[in-house]
Parts: sequence; C-alpha cells; structure tokens
Amino acid sequence: MKNYIFALFFILFTYNLQSQVLIALLLGDKLNSGKIEFGLDGGLNYSSISSLETDNFKRDFNLGFYFDIKLKDHWYFNTGVLVKSSLGVDQLTTADVAQLGGDFSYLVNADNGDFTQKISYFLVPTLAKYRFENQFYLEGGPQFGVMYKAFIEYNYDIDGNSARIREDNKDFVNRMEVGAVAGMGYRLLKGLGWTIGLRYHYGFTNVYKNNSNAKNSSLFLKVNIPIGVSEDKKDAIDKIKDANRKKKMEKKEARKSKKNTH
Repeated sequence: MKNYIFALFFILFTYNLQSQVLIALLLGDKLNSGKIEFGLDGGLNYSSISSLETDNFKRDFNLGFYFDIKLKDHWYFNTGVLVKSSLGVDQLTTADVAQLGGDFSYLVNADNGDFTQKISYFLVPTLAKYRFENQFYLEGGPQFGVMYKAFIEYNYDIDGNSARIREDNKDFVNRMEVGAVAGMGYRLLKGLGWTIGLRYHYGFTNVYKNNSNAKNSSLFLKVNIPIGVSEDKKDAIDKIKDANRKKKMEKKEARKSKKNTH
C-alpha cells in the first residue's frame, strides 16, 4: 500500500514538471545562492534492457533540471528531475515483441522495418558528488524513477517515405524504477561555467511484470547549464573574463613589438 501511495504522490508531483522547467528558467536568479546551484540538465542517453534477444542500444534525448547543494568542503548533494527521459532498446525481435505485449499481427511483412521499445520515466537522482581542485568530479548514489508512458514502435519505409506504428504496452511495464548511478565530469571556466559529464545508470528493479531478469541500463552524455548566477559567482566570472582579455591584449602587443624589431 505504501508503494502505491508513494507512486501516486510522485506522479502528482511530476505531472506539470515540463511547465515548471519553463517557470524555473524565469526564476533562476532566485533559486541560485552561494550554496545552491540550479540549472538545466540535458543531453543524450544510450539505453538497453537485459534478458531480451536483442541487445541493441536505443538513443534518445534527455531534458530536465538539477540542483547542486554544497555540503562541506568539496562535497555536494546532486538532485533534480529528468522530465523528458526515454529508456528502452532498439531492434526487437518478433519473439521480444510478442513477449512484451506488442500486437503487430496485422502487419503483412514485419521484416521490412524495425521494432523499438520506448519507456518514458521521470528520473530523480539523489547523488553524492565530490569535486576536485582541478574541477573534475566523481558522483554516485541511487536514482528513482516513475514510468508514465511505454510503447513499442515499428519504423518502416513505404514508397520511399518513413512511417511508424505505435502499440501501447504500458500494462506490461512496472511503474517504479530503482537503480544505482555512477558518473564523472568536468566543470568549465575554472569551476564557474557549464558542466560536461558521463553518468551510467543500472536498474535493480524488473522492467517488465512477466520477466524477472529484465533490467534497465543507460549511459548518459550530459551537459549542465546554470540558470542565474549568484553575485559572488558573477564577480568571479567577470574577473576571469577580464584576465583572459588582458592576456589576449598582452599577446597581441608582444606580436606587434616582435614585428617592429624585425
């Protein structure tokens, strides 16, 4: 019963998150402070599902928002929500399709196209992050998700044009996703700019209700973009930019003086 209550709360909380991302963009300055950084989290993910006949990775885009909360010294707590995040697997076999609840029996020749499983989750990481002096970081911890959409997609060509058919199989997919995450990355502009990184997710819960060995796995190629910057960080960024401009001017003057001597 507790699991159902938690799932209901989570679904209600995340139902309007896509509009909340847009609202948060307007309030970025209010959400950022000396110890809290807020921003957009986006990128690509390559996902697969174990225990199926196919093992082809599916590629898709992610979009959401994140919070980095400073705890002590180099330690941070990272969380947020990936509002748009689709996991799954590509090039399902006909046996996979039948097992996962896809009814494409009306197709005359299914070999003319490819089947893809797409499962949309709201994903919430709860990670410990350690940032080194050189701005590289390591992170790890649990990640929780709630499935809100699942379907098998058949993509094919007809008379030179691309077409697709979707069959809903949400009833075959477990709603809750729990897994572990490990990642690494680098902070640009001496720790004050964008963050680029890699994050690997491995699921502990079963993806499907009728397959006890099917687990999600995904590699995220991500970029974090801070929205709104605290005054201290603005001053630090301005100083870095001024120093870079000064270096460029000095190099330019050095080249000029070198030409004049010749």
